[in-house]
Amino acid sequence: MSLHDLGELYLDQIRDLYSAETQIVDALPKMVEAASHAQLKAGFQHHLDQTREHVRRLEQIARRFNEDPDGKTCQGMKGLLKEGKETMKERADSDVLDAALIADAQRVEHYEIAAYGCARTYAEALDRMEDARLLQQTLDEEAETDRKLTAIAESVVNPDAGARPTSTARLSDVDVTPSAGRDIEPRAAAPSRRDIDEGDTPYAPEADLR
Repeated sequence: MSLHDLGELYLDQIRDLYSAETQIVDALPKMVEAASHAQLKAGFQHHLDQTREHVRRLEQIARRFNEDPDGKTCQGMKGLLKEGKETMKERADSDVLDAALIADAQRVEHYEIAAYGCARTYAEALDRMEDARLLQQTLDEEAETDRKLTAIAESVVNPDAGARPTSTARLSDVDVTPSAGRDIEPRAAAPSRRDIDEGDTPYAPEADLR
């Protein structure tokens, strides 16, 4: 595919994200089935519901271009999910398997956080602020999922798998219910080189990567 301007690159990124999300929709039911801890099962199931909404948002963005979001395969996500399939084939203790599933899921989340952050920034640069709002909403939800997976791992799964507790988080603190997306304000300009050099993270300002 030839990319001649930022608009074409942006649409290519939307198609890549659409492929990634549809692959995740297919993979998550298997992860729900493979997980043993109730909190992890609930977390995966909730994120499956979220991911279906993420697919709908990307379809909505593509319709504004009068384009089909399908037609591309995200090879990066394909590789990450292949690793997840291999994990589920392991003959592992159920608690250890759950810890491994969280590790695989967080690799997926970090990939999506980077991808959505880039797409959001492109949308802002192209003055497609409604697209940017939808992409930021998904970006916030991906970061929230990553934080919840960390909480489940530290408070329940890792200790059950034999690790010393690394957090004071309690089970009651692990919330797998939806939260409202955050509307973003229109941005006058992209982050300056100085902002980036000083350590800002323009692609995911609220992501708490661990």
